[in-house]
Amino acid sequence: MKPKSLRARMLALSAIAALAALVIAAWSIAGILTRFVTEGLDQRLDAQIAVMASAVRDDGTIDRARIDNQIGVMTLRPDWRWRIVGPDGEIGSSDFPTLDPAPLAPPHPPLLPPPPPGAPAPAAEGVTTPSAPAPRDGQDSGGRVHARQAVIRTSRGAVTLIAAAPSQVIARPIRAALVPLLSIIAVLAVLFMLAALFQLRLALRPIAALRDQLGQIRHGTRTTVDEDQPAELKPLAVELNALSRESAAALQAARASAANLAHALKTPVATLALTVDGDARATSQIARIEEVIRHHLARARTAAVAHRARTPLAPAVADVAQVIGSLHPGLALSVDVPSALAVSLDGHDLSEILGNLLDNAARHARSAIAVTAWADGNRTRVAIEDDGPGIAADQRELALQPGVRLDEAPQGDGFGLAIVRDLVALHGGTLNLAEGAQGGLRVELALRAAR
Repeated sequence: MKPKSLRARMLALSAIAALAALVIAAWSIAGILTRFVTEGLDQRLDAQIAVMASAVRDDGTIDRARIDNQIGVMTLRPDWRWRIVGPDGEIGSSDFPTLDPAPLAPPHPPLLPPPPPGAPAPAAEGVTTPSAPAPRDGQDSGGRVHARQAVIRTSRGAVTLIAAAPSQVIARPIRAALVPLLSIIAVLAVLFMLAALFQLRLALRPIAALRDQLGQIRHGTRTTVDEDQPAELKPLAVELNALSRESAAALQAARASAANLAHALKTPVATLALTVDGDARATSQIARIEEVIRHHLARARTAAVAHRARTPLAPAVADVAQVIGSLHPGLALSVDVPSALAVSLDGHDLSEILGNLLDNAARHARSAIAVTAWADGNRTRVAIEDDGPGIAADQRELALQPGVRLDEAPQGDGFGLAIVRDLVALHGGTLNLAEGAQGGLRVELALRAAR
């Protein structure tokens, strides 16, 4: 299964490449060691063949006394063997191994019978230099053997010289060398993996920084990402900044279009209201049309909301509270909002939310309103309480529906709480109605905290 993490994929590829390189290196080194050890053994076997060649006379007979004197040289160890095959038969180790078939060789000259006793030896043609030793392999009771073979041409025919040694003579030093070699390769593999991991951390650090900058843009603490990036990431940073600028422009255009539409509809609706002056039913319907237009324009304006906005909460609450206090001078309005709190909300939208809620509380309160705020993880909570009659639990959801009024007061159109709820929801927050500590209505907002 392919890893989903880019870091895991790159680390896996690095691990595979490093292991493959180390396996190839180990295989190559083992091959080189085998060749060197085999060449060393061949030289020792060739030296034995040279000793045996010195005991071969010109007529193909063997100098047994010389062989007996050199037997210790020809058998460096008990499991080393030798054999001489000439016109008069063969001599050598009694347990000589069985060799694999030799490659085809050119035919030997015909063998001549040995001279009769007392007769002069035939004219010697001289012993030629032995042919270059050739490798032979075979098998004995202890396993595979490695041999070297040479041929001497004499006046009576060819004499074959063979020296053999166990293949363990090659395998033992190779095994002894491979054990520390494999340990070194294992250490190198660990070092390569650590180096790859460190390299990946350095290589992916710009991507992590770019991710953090995008998060800051989303939370409103910055508007662009740094374009001073590595060559591979710079085009991405440029495109992200272009996208951010286009999003801001689209948001501004949407707000402007909503404002233009509101102004364009305001005059015709007002003119229509004048033409039906005196008709209470028509006037009521026109007022309702105006309320619906305002409600849906507010939704259109907030549909393109920028979630990366950041607005300090305390100043916004203070401004709205000052206006409400001047409109309702008999109310006691208390505000407890820490200065460090900020919300991921456009300033105009926040003012509209607070204005609707505080105006609604002021219209229903008897004598006091309290505004409190506190941090709650990644949320900022705002509570607005009044000491008015409140709303029954079974009517609170109904009070959030557009155009619904639960009182007969002349002020208000029934759209305040609905617009607030839509604005809060479009900014990723929630609105909850409950009973306050003094029996009145408690409106609690949970807004996204700005970093």
